[in-house]
Order: sequence, then structure tokens, then C-alpha cells
Amino acid sequence: MDLKQLTERGLRLRKQIFGEEMVDKRMSAAGDFGAPLQAMVNAYGFGDVWSRPGLPLRTRSLIALAMTAAMNRPEEFRVHMNGALANGCSPEEIREVLLMVAIYAGIPAANEVTRIAHEVIGKRG
Repeated sequence: MDLKQLTERGLRLRKQIFGEEMVDKRMSAAGDFGAPLQAMVNAYGFGDVWSRPGLPLRTRSLIALAMTAAMNRPEEFRVHMNGALANGCSPEEIREVLLMVAIYAGIPAANEVTRIAHEVIGKRG
């Protein structure tokens, strides 16, 4: 698959998971300066890695939540929190992931993302 095909596939999947409005907002946030990074995210992140058949999207979402929580990236966590719910992850599964984060990455990291998760779940109903 060539780079153009990866980019197109990645952009479709990214919009499926996060919604067109959120993807457009994130892609335009850094303007022309950030366009090369967004191209990488679309092609390699979502067109390649997220599109691989080895794990279902919901599992990839739970992994992304754990990693963004452990790396203390609350804004990325919030984005992936919405994606995880869209990919069929339940609040209970997400809570279990955040308990694992508390044990392996620390309670302060888990505290912050637990508040974010609670907020996102509340907004989505």
C-alpha cells in the first residue's frame, strides 16, 4: 500500500473513531506548520498501526488510554477517551484500565485521568 492509500485509510478510520469535527479541529490546530505531523498521524498511526488486524479497535483504545494516562498526557487521554467509548469500551473496562494505571504509573496520574473519564462519560450519557 502506498503512502497516499495509507493516508486516506487512516483519515477515514480516525474520523470514524473520533468524529469528523474533532479530527478537522486537531488537524488544523497547528496550521501549515503542523500539517506534516498530521500526515504522519493519519498515514502511519491510523492508516497502518490502528488498521492492523491483530487487535480489535476497542483493545487498541484501552491501550491508548493506559499509555496516555501513564505518560501524563491529559488532552490526548480526553481525545482517546471519546474514541474508546465510540469503539465500544464500557465505563467499567475503562475504570479497570485506570486502576492498572494507578498501580503501574502512579496514583496522581490515575487521579487526573479518572476525573477526565468521569467528565467524558457524563457528557456522553
